[in-house]
Amino acid sequence: MATSAACVRISSFHYNNNNFSKLCFFRTLDNSSSMLERLLCSSSLHHFLSHKTKLSSLPRNYLYPFRRPLAVISHRPIHPYKVVAMAERTPASTSHSRNKHTNRLAAEHSPYLLQHAHNPVDWFAWGEEAFAEARKRDVPIFLSIGYSTCHWCHVMEVESFEDEGVAKLLNDWFVSIKVDREERPDVDKVYMTYVQALYGGGGWPLSVFLSPDLKPLMGGTYFPPEDKYGRPGFKTILRKVKDAWDKKRDMLAQSGAFAIEQLSEALSASASSNKLPDELPQNALRLCAEQLSKSYDSRFGGFGSAPKFPRPVEIQMMLYHSKKLEDTGKSGEASEGQKMVLFTLQCMAKGGIHDHVGGGFHRYSVDERWHVPHFEKMLYDQGQLANVYLDAFSLTKDVFYSYICRDILDYLRRDMIGPGGEIFSAEDADSAETEGATRKKEGAFYVWTSKEVEDILGEHAILFKEHYYLKPTGNCDLSRMSDPHNEFKGKNVLIELNDSSASASKLGMPLEKYLNILGECRRKLFDVRSKRPRPHLDDKPSYWLYTH
Repeated sequence: MATSAACVRISSFHYNNNNFSKLCFFRTLDNSSSMLERLLCSSSLHHFLSHKTKLSSLPRNYLYPFRRPLAVISHRPIHPYKVVAMAERTPASTSHSRNKHTNRLAAEHSPYLLQHAHNPVDWFAWGEEAFAEARKRDVPIFLSIGYSTCHWCHVMEVESFEDEGVAKLLNDWFVSIKVDREERPDVDKVYMTYVQALYGGGGWPLSVFLSPDLKPLMGGTYFPPEDKYGRPGFKTILRKVKDAWDKKRDMLAQSGAFAIEQLSEALSASASSNKLPDELPQNALRLCAEQLSKSYDSRFGGFGSAPKFPRPVEIQMMLYHSKKLEDTGKSGEASEGQKMVLFTLQCMAKGGIHDHVGGGFHRYSVDERWHVPHFEKMLYDQGQLANVYLDAFSLTKDVFYSYICRDILDYLRRDMIGPGGEIFSAEDADSAETEGATRKKEGAFYVWTSKEVEDILGEHAILFKEHYYLKPTGNCDLSRMSDPHNEFKGKNVLIELNDSSASASKLGMPLEKYLNILGECRRKLFDVRSKRPRPHLDDKPSYWLYTH
């Protein structure tokens, strides 16, 4: 795991609460303090957050991804007070109807902000105009952070931000700010870290309430519009924050200040010295490897339970740890760690999280078998996974891993690179089922009915359907978590459950011929799929983040 000129630091958080275990995570440090440390030590929070920070100045690998049924990232509890909870996965679609409303975001360039330019919410972009308005009106700020290909961001827009009643509450009681996390990673990092630390998890859409001087008051992620499952809906949250602001403002401010203090104290020990004991990196490496090994899923691969993210940083860390063990003569232990990683990579590649028809990987799997994914495709996932599979090939010389790496790079070259060589940011999870349809559905571009496959593949349909577990009733039945709301009833997400060699032998067919038939079938499906309405492409090139 290369760190270039930087050093690797381990930060450990300890709490006297049996429900919360020690958190260890890798952080890559340059000569400057991390963004969060600068925030906590700064006497002017407002000045820092108002200043544009380039992505290249931010700490890399700050927190590991975790699993939640949203567009989520890290979850490792570091504070016992959980105020808000994640909502359960619900069926949703994105409406593209445009109404009479046009707000300030119409003048922005971000694809995500432009998606919200016709909401009835009186959105501001991040900046002094919004801050001054909040101070002038003496009202809290509602900050909503997301990105243009985020499925759950679309859900919250349709359910809440396009709703006239919700918009009225936001417009009357708050100053509402919309931020593209890829345009302002500095802002996202500050408030995501706050939500992760205080509530034990985070994700997008990120919903945070701030004081006019930008101090966080409370936050969460996706909120449904109405109360359900014993959890507060967005309207309830708005009323409670408004009531607390009017009647218990000091308590709100103290709560936010306490969270910042806790984070500051947790970081202060590690920030006090740039020189680490020589033995600390290796001890930390061993501890992280042990913790991951305990969460290893020996049946389906991966570390932890559903929903499952690829988490390439952890995979690379395990490979690095195995190499260190091997170098010190502990080949048995090294082999065990390597087996976990390789089996995980195999399960991911054979699962539905891998786009078998078009290449690349989706964001995460909602079930433990890597089968039914959250269908968005992110540039950073492709880049990290290509490296991981290439590392596996370098270690094993098994062409399976080099094939998957090439599969990822072929997808990027074909669909994610512009005419000027710019690399685009992401593809959406949602798309229209037919041309001209205003209602979008998650995964519509990627799923198949059994009859569609039969009509396209003809004589080879049976072989293909057997190999990729396609059924007339749909195949999203391998886990109770795969499709709890029957969104994909009658639809199939390709997954390889059978070994190619065994299947070819069963049919009395040479393996090479069997694989060639599968390849030809995938090509035919690709040609048909290419004529479907494509998911939205966030064509903001990656270098845009470094220059704006």
